[in-house]
Amino acid sequence: MKILSPAEITNAAANAGAAKAQLTASSTSRLLISATLAGAYIALGGILSMTLGFGFPEITAQNPALQRILSGAAFPIGLILVVVLGAELFTGNNAVLIPSMMQRRHGMGLTLRNWALVYGGNLAGALLFTYFMVHCCGLTAGDPWHSAAIRVAEAKVAMPWSTVFLKGIGANWCVCLAVWLALSGKTLFEKSLGCWLPVMAFVALGYEHCIANMFFIPLGMMEGADITVMQSITANFIPSTLGNIAGGALLVGALNGYIHNIGKK
Repeated sequence: MKILSPAEITNAAANAGAAKAQLTASSTSRLLISATLAGAYIALGGILSMTLGFGFPEITAQNPALQRILSGAAFPIGLILVVVLGAELFTGNNAVLIPSMMQRRHGMGLTLRNWALVYGGNLAGALLFTYFMVHCCGLTAGDPWHSAAIRVAEAKVAMPWSTVFLKGIGANWCVCLAVWLALSGKTLFEKSLGCWLPVMAFVALGYEHCIANMFFIPLGMMEGADITVMQSITANFIPSTLGNIAGGALLVGALNGYIHNIGKK
C-alpha cells in the first residue's frame, strides 16, 4: 500500500490545520459540538481500556505488563473515531495547527482560540459521557473496576508536578505521531493502524494525556476517590496540559514543519 511521503504528510497536516482554523473563525457552535464528540470518544476509549485492562486481576497480578498491554490495546478506539470522523481533539490540534501557522495561513490568536474552545468542548464531552454512560450505567460500580477507578485517579494526582509534565510530553508526542501516521494513509485500515500503534504505546508506558484524564480522574471522584476539583486541576490537568502542548506543538508540529521546510510553502 502506497502512503504519503513525510513532506506530504506534513503538508496534509498544514491543510488540516488551516481548515480547523477556518472552522474556528466561522462557526464556534460547530467547533464546540465536534470537540464535545471528541471528548466523548476519548472517554469511550478510556472505559474500554479500564474494562479490559483491569478485568482479569488474577492474571495481571502476576503479569503486570499484561494489564498495561490490554489497556493500551483498547484505548486507541477513541483517537481512531476522532481521526476518521473528523472530530476536534485538543491534543491533536496542538500539532496540526502549527504547520499551517508556519505557512502564515492564520495567526497565533486563532490557534490559541481553537485550543481553548476545543479544550472546553473536550472537557464537556468527557464529563457527560463519564457521568451518564459510565457512572449512571454502573459500569464501574463493582470490583475490580470500582477499586481500579479510584486507584488510577488517586495515582494521577499523587505524582510530582514535574513528572506529570514530562509524562504529558511523552503522551502527546505519541498521540500526534499517531495523527501524522494516520494522515499518511487513505483507507480505514491504514488510518486505524496509524492511530493504534503510538497510542497503544503511550498508554502501556503510563504517560499522561490531559483529555483522557478528563475521564479517569472524574470517574475516580464519582466512585469515591479522595480528590478535590482543585487538586485535580493543579496536580494533574495543568502540568499534563502544558506537557501535551510541548509534546504536540513542538516535538511534532514545529519540528516536522521545520524539517520539511513547510514555512516556505
